[in-house]
Amino acid sequence: MAASGRTARPEVIWARPERAARGPRPAHTRAEIAAAAVRVADAEGPDGVSMRRVAAEIGCGTMSLYNYVPRKEDLYELMVDAVSAEYDLSAESSGDWRADTLALARQTRALMHRHPWLPRLMSPAHGFSPNALRYLEHFLGLLEPLDAGGGTKLELISMVNGIVAAYVVNELSEAERARTSPFPPGQEHAARMAHLARELSGGAYPRLAAVLATGPGAADPDATFERLLGRLLDGFEPRRVSPAAPAPCPSPPSPSPPPA
Repeated sequence: MAASGRTARPEVIWARPERAARGPRPAHTRAEIAAAAVRVADAEGPDGVSMRRVAAEIGCGTMSLYNYVPRKEDLYELMVDAVSAEYDLSAESSGDWRADTLALARQTRALMHRHPWLPRLMSPAHGFSPNALRYLEHFLGLLEPLDAGGGTKLELISMVNGIVAAYVVNELSEAERARTSPFPPGQEHAARMAHLARELSGGAYPRLAAVLATGPGAADPDATFERLLGRLLDGFEPRRVSPAAPAPCPSPPSPSPPPA
């Protein structure tokens, strides 16, 4: 049975005035609240961010904070938008959309390393904040030389951000594993490699053994990052698109936020 009463209408935090037209000036700004939440997340991780914790950080009561930020999801959106302001979007398109995309992806990777909680809080719902919109507008400007429809370009942006986020999550996970290992640096990895060598020597995994035998050995994280993104961008080169490929959906998915 349906609940009685009127259902509250959804409200976008950015459509809500930061201060009322009348009355006293608010004691805190959204920028101040977002900065406080970012400080907490940088120091304690996303699980450390709570309305109570952020309220204490700026020196107000928890219930008072709800007057500025109605719900925790809005707080997350403020945080993502705040760190998205760290992008340097001053560069104009060079005419080489691949090179420009890689340069922007490097910024995203660096941003996520500065704020390790960012991949976890990324959501398509956060793709319409002020700094997210500036990022998307800039990215689309860099993609103007690419001969592709708007929907395809939005898909490219989403895929680039998704791959960067996944790559950084793996980097952060490995760094945390190494940091918390009870063994000297490299010792646990060496033990795992020795175990793998023993398993492969038995002949049960011939394909894997052959691949690893001809592999490049220790990977350079920066070179691997560039190579993976390059392979993704290869798929958007017009000369590589099959003429039999289906037309893009007229309603493309929501773009990922700037890690946007």
